[in-house]
Amino acid sequence: MATAKIEIVGPAEYGLVCGMYNQVARPAIDESYFHRRLQYRHNVLMMVAEMEGKPVGFSCGYELRPTTYYGWLYAVLPDARRLGIATQLMAAEHEWAREQGYEMARFETYNQHRPMLLLAIRSGYEIVGVRHDAGTGNNLVIFEKHLQVAGE
Repeated sequence: MATAKIEIVGPAEYGLVCGMYNQVARPAIDESYFHRRLQYRHNVLMMVAEMEGKPVGFSCGYELRPTTYYGWLYAVLPDARRLGIATQLMAAEHEWAREQGYEMARFETYNQHRPMLLLAIRSGYEIVGVRHDAGTGNNLVIFEKHLQVAGE
């Protein structure tokens, strides 16, 4: 596993994150998409992973409810996949969420995104539901993980 440098970034980096998103997902979006989605969210966290000084992935999430952090988007550029970048982003996100006092982490992924399904299982998440996305016609698998260690 390669070691990435993970940094917390803010709205000034929406352009960078948007560019990475557009390299891995469709339809393409612009920076305003992030602004609209995140402007009224509480406790937004956006992290960028770098290797050799180049951005290779990101994660973005926010408070879903006072006890639950929601991992909204994760992306790793194709050339940096299978190096453990997503695992490192998720671990950094969990550490931050624990420090903020969240008890639970939650995220959803499309059933056809096998690498994310495997990452969730390897990271200790449990499947808590499935929902149909009428916009895409696909199913989303809903995952949750307890963040607080017993006795803490």
